[in-house]
Amino acid sequence: MELLWKLLLLLSLVESAAGSAVLLRPVFTKQPGSVVFPLKPGEDQREVVFSCEAQGHPLPSYRWKLNDSFILPRPGSHYSLMGGNLHISRLNKDEDVGIYQCVASNSFGAVVSREASLHIAYLENFKTQRRNPVRVREGQGVVLLCGPPPHSGELTFTWIFNQYPSLVTPDTRRFVSQKTGNLYIAKVELSDVGNYTCVVTNTVTKTSVQGPPTPLILRVDGVMGEYEPKIEVQFPDVVPVAKSSTVKLECFALGNPVPTISWRRTDGAAFGRKVEVNKDSGVLEIPYFQQEDAGTYECTAENSRGRNTVQGKLVFYAPPHLTEKPQDVQMTIDETLVWECKASAKPKPSYRWLKNGEVLDPMEDRLQVNGGVLTISSLNMADIGMYQCVAENKHGRVFTNAELRVVAIAPDFSQNLLKAQTLARLGGDILIECKPRMSPRGVILWRKGKEALRESHRAQGFCGDAGAATETSEAQEKFPKGKINGYPLNHSSVLV
Repeated sequence: MELLWKLLLLLSLVESAAGSAVLLRPVFTKQPGSVVFPLKPGEDQREVVFSCEAQGHPLPSYRWKLNDSFILPRPGSHYSLMGGNLHISRLNKDEDVGIYQCVASNSFGAVVSREASLHIAYLENFKTQRRNPVRVREGQGVVLLCGPPPHSGELTFTWIFNQYPSLVTPDTRRFVSQKTGNLYIAKVELSDVGNYTCVVTNTVTKTSVQGPPTPLILRVDGVMGEYEPKIEVQFPDVVPVAKSSTVKLECFALGNPVPTISWRRTDGAAFGRKVEVNKDSGVLEIPYFQQEDAGTYECTAENSRGRNTVQGKLVFYAPPHLTEKPQDVQMTIDETLVWECKASAKPKPSYRWLKNGEVLDPMEDRLQVNGGVLTISSLNMADIGMYQCVAENKHGRVFTNAELRVVAIAPDFSQNLLKAQTLARLGGDILIECKPRMSPRGVILWRKGKEALRESHRAQGFCGDAGAATETSEAQEKFPKGKINGYPLNHSSVLV
């Protein structure tokens, strides 16, 4: 009996703690965010801090992963932990770039944070100091290559004509690609002769570098005659576009006369109001891209000598967004857990499950993973822990957390008391139900007075989640003042 009362007291304390405001399992209050660090020449301060904070009792401890491998901060290492925050000093653009995750754990389990990427933006100088002259005939088209130096981060391009501040202004005849940096002149005129310098600007580091000048020289062996458009700037056959992003398609052609550029959708649908078509610059821009914007787009370059077209398909994609999340649950031993996790995404997401930060192995017979549905049958105490559903496609992944508690409950009659007295008709049957609350399921035993009640053709007991005893009323003649008691037995304790 003393063991029973200790167990019941412990269970009541656990239930009280679970119902209070005190958090037991680790719950993130801060998660790391992606960082693009601008690396500028001559800067000594090269430190990044990834934030991570979780509540829990006991207080959580922290570890960090880089590209799915644990980081082991050592004395003298450029990795250090301050609370849950990861400090990275002396950044190295070759070693530190990647995907970081924080793991918070305590005695109730472990959870993994969302992914945070580290990119280091930089822009080096041009390696060559001199470029060969480009010789063309008047009326001919020409492409001047920029060839940006090693870099990371988004770039923009401009060209200087002869010397700053004289810049090339894009128009129907001249085009600067923001994809390659190259300068395209559809039809060279006498006024185009001179030196051209490509200026590359990193939008993250806010630094710019100039390439070596390229002389454009006019040949004296004649003028180029008219010819049909030759499309030099075109977009890929398939262009993946993220939901709500802005996409820009470039299209430009060389030709004599100077070609005109036009755009259309091959399905005949009209462009929406938000679509911007800049005929002068050869750019089609679609802001806030949605599913209805997907389709095949066609660029046509045309002059009096002919026409040419290029096509490309814009494919809508969206990283996973959770629409249904598993909830924390407390269950008893031998029950079956079913958790469902759903996410919207394009293409459709795949799902996997983690337990305490590690991939859940579905090889065990009682554990099944079917899409976003996790089923664990015959629960036991080893199943206790923190579970995470991961929904992912090639464009991203999302995590959601849930805690599973499995409890053992000593037999308890408080919610289903045995009737103190049961009346029966002489010669009839009686049914006395025994429905204690207990986990794991136990054995139901019966006694009458001080005697153990054994099964016979007249008295039968049924065991399971509940127990019942039946007896004919002839027993009332033999034991008119007899008393039948039921008492259950499980691994937690015995209640008599």
